[in-house]
Amino acid sequence: MTGNKIEQEVKFYLGKPAQLEERLNVLGADLIQPRTYERNLRLDTPDRRLSRAFQVLRLRLDAKVRLTFKGASDPQQDVSARQEIEVAVSDLKAAREILEALGFEVITVYEKYRAAYQLLNCEVSLDEMPFGHFCEIEGPDADSIHACALALGLDWESRSKLSYLALFASLKERLGLAMPALTFEAFEGIEVTPNILGLNPSDLA
Repeated sequence: MTGNKIEQEVKFYLGKPAQLEERLNVLGADLIQPRTYERNLRLDTPDRRLSRAFQVLRLRLDAKVRLTFKGASDPQQDVSARQEIEVAVSDLKAAREILEALGFEVITVYEKYRAAYQLLNCEVSLDEMPFGHFCEIEGPDADSIHACALALGLDWESRSKLSYLALFASLKERLGLAMPALTFEAFEGIEVTPNILGLNPSDLA
């Protein structure tokens, strides 16, 4: 969805992603996006002004191209809650060139495969990341997200409010990795356990 809104979401690390996909089908969830490859470009100024303010500027390419700004998250909330402004653009290359002409630069690239469902007024995404499988639930409020997680049999206490790039940064520090981009190629041959990520599987309780 494009526009200006407050994005509210949480993530759950999955030990058995196929089992959760089956659960979604049993509950009658509507598939709104089949498994799709996604490539993201994170941009910032040379002095990292956005990162220092915990803000995000992103170009995303999947079935379409979108430019997104995200504000800082409110740490007091039970879920990740932050302003999100998103607009569809027709040309990724041209959009990147415009942003670079304005002084922004690509600081990292990250990729994933995502399938998305609609369930109980929430969007449920099954994400295959280079370092594991996750379920991301986005909804209108924390109560709706909590109810959806419970319906899916996910352990609410195992949720994470961290972004994938925040998890990536923590993982690099723990393993002493130096790769600049979060890609499947970069993680080929690297085993990542939930303990190393500092997470517990939310679907095995």
